[in-house]
Amino acid sequence: MLIDSMPSTPFLPMKSNQAFLYISCFVVFALCPMRPLAQTSETINADSVSKKNQLTLDAQFLSRGELRLGGLPENELDDDFAAFFMERTRLIAGYSRPYLDAKISFQHSGVWGQAGKGSMNLYETWVQLNAKNGMFARLGRQELSYDDERIIGSNDWAMAAASHDVGKFGYEGHGHKAHLILGFNQNAENTNGGTFYANGAQPYKSMQTLWYHYDVPHTKLGASLIFMNLGTQDVTYRVTRFQQLAGLYARYNPNRWLLEGSYYRQFGRSDVNMPIEAWMASGKVRYKITNALRLMTGYDYLSGDEFYYVRGQGQIGLVHRKKQKGFSTLYGSNHQFYGAMDFFYISAFIDGFSPGLQNIYAGVDFSPIKKVSTSAAYHYLATTVNLKGLDRALGHELELLATYSFMHDAKLSAGYSLMVGSNTMKALKRASDNGRLQWIWLSLNITPHLFTTKW
Repeated sequence: MLIDSMPSTPFLPMKSNQAFLYISCFVVFALCPMRPLAQTSETINADSVSKKNQLTLDAQFLSRGELRLGGLPENELDDDFAAFFMERTRLIAGYSRPYLDAKISFQHSGVWGQAGKGSMNLYETWVQLNAKNGMFARLGRQELSYDDERIIGSNDWAMAAASHDVGKFGYEGHGHKAHLILGFNQNAENTNGGTFYANGAQPYKSMQTLWYHYDVPHTKLGASLIFMNLGTQDVTYRVTRFQQLAGLYARYNPNRWLLEGSYYRQFGRSDVNMPIEAWMASGKVRYKITNALRLMTGYDYLSGDEFYYVRGQGQIGLVHRKKQKGFSTLYGSNHQFYGAMDFFYISAFIDGFSPGLQNIYAGVDFSPIKKVSTSAAYHYLATTVNLKGLDRALGHELELLATYSFMHDAKLSAGYSLMVGSNTMKALKRASDNGRLQWIWLSLNITPHLFTTKW
């Protein structure tokens, strides 16, 4: 593995050290006494003793139709709307026995009528070993979901969702959780040509993440720390550049209140060898008036690149930057944070840089009757850096959502979003219509449990 030798990235600088760390995790775990997953002396019953093997089969059938009005790129000649249906089908098999668990999930996702008939893949395929002292090791393709999913999440809104090819080693017990995640990706079984990785199934070459969570006894307070070392490939020089992320997340849920907060910093080098100095902070408060009515409000701040240059229509411009200060949300489930219309951190700004984002929001959740839930939210959106000739304000977004769970494993959901964008929004996104961008969707999600057998 070709590694950039920059002194700012001392963590696992050579491939021999990286391989030693990976192998050490296997060796340490192999010496631990084993135990069944999620079983203690209190939970083992006669049935689990007499029938030591269990096989389950589940499925998911998800369809979503969308209608989008406005927001096409400038100079677009087609009609300014889009309508389509998307689908996701999963078949999920799970196996467990003392000391061993496994999961295989086949997934098809695509758009109705899509050429090539969509994408068929193994979404998850992993095996997990469990030790008596609370340690475990899970190897293979798997979902990663941590804290509120702001940095690492399953991104379940997207039909393809997100899974990672990693080894996860950890300990859970007595209020403590500690996970070490190790990933190293390659396009093929290369015997020559080095280890350059591009256009693969994962967006990074290598990843090492350490996550620790603690639930304070006799309180409803939990806090997490995370450190990530991420290696991405420099296409020009065919070397790996390393960037780091460190941060914390806290959640406090006393009585009717829910308070959440997080803070993260990014540093190291980007894949084009630019120093990174970026950060973000967030806070959220929710209050439950009754079991059927909840109010919430919050604020997100994500740093942006300095001297952000906005090119006018038809203009050519280039700004030299010495540092990357635009925060990257990496592998988070962005759909649930920065506006449901996904204008930010899913679709890019022009020229690839980021002016940052301020997101001030408030909302209400209301469940008028059993099996029905509704919500409404408002977002005020703005950049965090000054823009020459433009205001910071990006616009206002209104979101409405309703869900009806008509069976225990089936629900129907519908949503409507309206974005009233500013001239700044139009300039940054090159949208042909920035006044009333609308989005309507209807979704059916059925998740049947097919069968369970024990022997």
